[in-house]
Amino acid sequence: MPETASNPFTGEHSRSLAPQPSAAAVYEEHIRALNAAEWEGQLQQFPDHGEIHLKNGQVLRGRQAISDFIAGGVRPRSAGGVEGLTFTEQSRLTVGDTVVVHWVADADWLAEPDQGSDAYVTDGQYMVAMVTTFDPEGLVFED
Repeated sequence: MPETASNPFTGEHSRSLAPQPSAAAVYEEHIRALNAAEWEGQLQQFPDHGEIHLKNGQVLRGRQAISDFIAGGVRPRSAGGVEGLTFTEQSRLTVGDTVVVHWVADADWLAEPDQGSDAYVTDGQYMVAMVTTFDPEGLVFED
């Protein structure tokens, strides 16, 4: 059974994992939950040993660190999150159980869309690691 992770903003707890039938399905469930701003939907893709690799060499390891990161993003913009940001796939390359996606992120509160790429490293059922270029500090907001 996976470690329990908690959402530091809502107090919710989760031990659930949602295995998927393929690497593509892991990515598709992740992007669905991301665009829906679902904390648990995103978290349940990551096993206990999951990692997220961010810019400047920052690595988040384990479900609680990943939970904290996700929880910060699913909050409304007024609370420092990016709820309402929609990621749209521009291209996809699958190599084994790794899915690499170029995306565009947009919202009605952005002055311009943001572009980036993610690599979703799966074991065919779960997100073992994600490498992302997404940087919320780089978003350009409407005045």
